[in-house]
Amino acid sequence: MNTSFKISYYPAFRYVILSFLFFIVTVSRAGDSTVPLVLTLDQALSLAKQQNRDMLIADQDRNTAHAQVREAWAGALPQITLSGQYLRNIKKQVLFIGPNTPFINPSNSTLTFEIGSDNAYTMGAQLSQPLYSRKVGVALNIAHTYRDFTEKAYQAVEQDVTLKVKKAFYAVLLTQKLVEANRQGLDVVRANLENVQALYRFGNAAEFDLLRAEVQVANTEPLLISAENNLLLAKNNLKNLLAISLDKEIELRGEFKYEEIPETTLEEARQNAFTVNPLIRQLDLQESMFEKNISIERANYFPTLNLIGSYQWITQDNTFEFSNYLWAKTLYVGLQMTYPLFDGFKTGARVQQAAVNREKIHYTRLKAEEGLSIQIQSAELKMAESKKRIQGQEKNIEQAQKAVHIAQTRFQNGVGTQLELLDTQVAMTRAQTNYAQAIYDYLVAKAEWEFAVGQ
Repeated sequence: MNTSFKISYYPAFRYVILSFLFFIVTVSRAGDSTVPLVLTLDQALSLAKQQNRDMLIADQDRNTAHAQVREAWAGALPQITLSGQYLRNIKKQVLFIGPNTPFINPSNSTLTFEIGSDNAYTMGAQLSQPLYSRKVGVALNIAHTYRDFTEKAYQAVEQDVTLKVKKAFYAVLLTQKLVEANRQGLDVVRANLENVQALYRFGNAAEFDLLRAEVQVANTEPLLISAENNLLLAKNNLKNLLAISLDKEIELRGEFKYEEIPETTLEEARQNAFTVNPLIRQLDLQESMFEKNISIERANYFPTLNLIGSYQWITQDNTFEFSNYLWAKTLYVGLQMTYPLFDGFKTGARVQQAAVNREKIHYTRLKAEEGLSIQIQSAELKMAESKKRIQGQEKNIEQAQKAVHIAQTRFQNGVGTQLELLDTQVAMTRAQTNYAQAIYDYLVAKAEWEFAVGQ
């Protein structure tokens, strides 16, 4: 029995130890800035929602709106306050007794008598419960509308951050392609330089050809350095959006390719853009709030009615022997109505201002809808243009690669010139760059279209 226990125990123990060590290594690697953080586009967007500073600020605005709803409810709930007061009567109050008062002041002059004690104490509880107020219900509706407004504002910030992250992500992919194209171009001109050097040593190439090949390498190397610097800057921009330390290395994984949007999807999105775009929805809710604000200002024309009550303990004494104090108790309940008769035309002016603000936001919403239509159309035109450029550059790359191969063969056989070879090499690098730029422009236009239609 003991033998079987040992046989089963030690493998299990080793498994626990190995698992623990694996956990330690994983945690240490996660905190190591030298280990690249691998990101897909979806992972980058998810990380932005969790860490982007604008997203965190918008989330706090949502929390504020929820608190304002609770604050609006306070206007409909009873208000209960406790109060306490201690007074030291340095000069006590007096009671005046007129002259020639039978049995009290038979003299011809007014007499005064001090009343009260040196110490006075008052404690009490007060209650106020609104029974009728046109402001309370409207204020609560405005608070709920504002909560919806901040929710749409959060969605608008989320879409804006999504657009920025997509652009930054695609920019990194683009610069990676440009680095690759410039590196390939540099490899080609370096190989050409080696070939010219070999031909020159055997007397089959002129010194001019050698100098030209060396100059071409010298001119191409800065292009690669510039592309690598642009890649570093593009990565830093993405890190900033994702709230990642600039010291942390990142590695992007994603397809940098053209994917056409079906026409049915485009048409459906156009029709629904005004109802789903968060910026337009924000303006709708803002207009609704200004409409309710008119009702709030008009409520000042109407009376308010509150239930009130108070319970107090009052005493006065010259000593501080609290246990011997005699406390007097008072209690009352009642109704309190206030009705503004004349406020100097203040309410009318505030109603007019609220109406003007509503009209302004109405025109702002119409202007935003017109701008959104232009934005959608602009993004679609950019996508169509980029699509044609992509198709054209795909053919250019194939032709440029063939031209480089032919030029190299002709030059090696002494038929072609070095100028012809260099021109084809430059044309190939330019074709690869233009193709990558066309892909990037399409992806950015697509992201802008998705932003405009609220996807």
